[in-house]
Amino acid sequence: MNAQALLTQLYDTPETDILEQINALKAELGERVLILGHHYQREEVFAFADASGDSLKLAQTAARTNAPHIIFCGVHFMAEMADILTADEQCVILPDPAAGCSMADMADDEQIERCWRELSGVISPDECVTPVTYINSTAALKAFCGEHGGIVCTSGNARRILEWSWERREKILFFPDQHLGENTALAMGMTDEDMIVWNPALPLGGNTPAAIEKARLILWKGFCSVHQLFKAEHADTMRRNHPGIRILAHPECSREVCEAADFVGSTEAIIRHVAEAQSGQDFAIATELNLVNRLRLQYPDKPVWFLSPMVCMCSTMFRTDPQHLCASLLAIRDGQPINRISVPRQQKRWARLALERMLNAS
Repeated sequence: MNAQALLTQLYDTPETDILEQINALKAELGERVLILGHHYQREEVFAFADASGDSLKLAQTAARTNAPHIIFCGVHFMAEMADILTADEQCVILPDPAAGCSMADMADDEQIERCWRELSGVISPDECVTPVTYINSTAALKAFCGEHGGIVCTSGNARRILEWSWERREKILFFPDQHLGENTALAMGMTDEDMIVWNPALPLGGNTPAAIEKARLILWKGFCSVHQLFKAEHADTMRRNHPGIRILAHPECSREVCEAADFVGSTEAIIRHVAEAQSGQDFAIATELNLVNRLRLQYPDKPVWFLSPMVCMCSTMFRTDPQHLCASLLAIRDGQPINRISVPRQQKRWARLALERMLNAS
């Protein structure tokens, strides 16, 4: 039975039966399979994760595991990352290959290569610019960084990675998320005069040669489609309606939202912040809906609110459902894995170098 026929059959099966089947398959396959679950996954999938976390934690887990099959319940760039960090004989599977990332799509290898060439007309980027890609990017961009002396970062280690980069060269090209780079640099004491934004649709990114020569941080014009929906006025409304509430924001949010927040941190940092707070403390959180709902259920003594009045859910993360997870497990059991993610060998070599630099620097 091909993958599509199998999925059609599973969608005709009651979900309670699907969940029971996943449990049975996990028990049958045992250590032959490791399921990684990102925090933004829907609860009925997240519950089956053998290891959960944000991108950094899952990257470290992928690098350590010897499991022959790794099912990554996340999005495409995450599964690529796991394939880069694991051995050739290990098989990395993305349950739904259509699970992508809008931010990762905002910078591709052609755009970055063109940016590098344009920079070369003003400065010598291989001598004075460290390329830094947020982990929410393709393997091709990670490989570009590896080949050009650069590195990968996550929202949890961005500050350390920027420090690492400036220790080596005077400038940084940071892509694809403008907000993470900007918010991290501001927290490190940088000013607007130190930064420029590179718009890939414009010559020289919309900048003058003088501005490029002066800048210490070149920020790619990209963003997360989920986190951009949060607004500073949402924080104002929450404070009026819930005196004493603490606003927590992910650094992928805009500068204005982060400046309005009481705490800015990665997904893991937000989770720790809520966990360590005193009972009765209210929180409004600016990050993906599935995580916020999970925290609300996990800490009923600490009222947790979603900062935005609109639903801010990662629709591509939501593509991974119990049916796709079950299909992946059935295919492994039958010796015919489906939806394997495989990064080309040369690209894998350079991307691995960039990721290893990150893991060593973190």
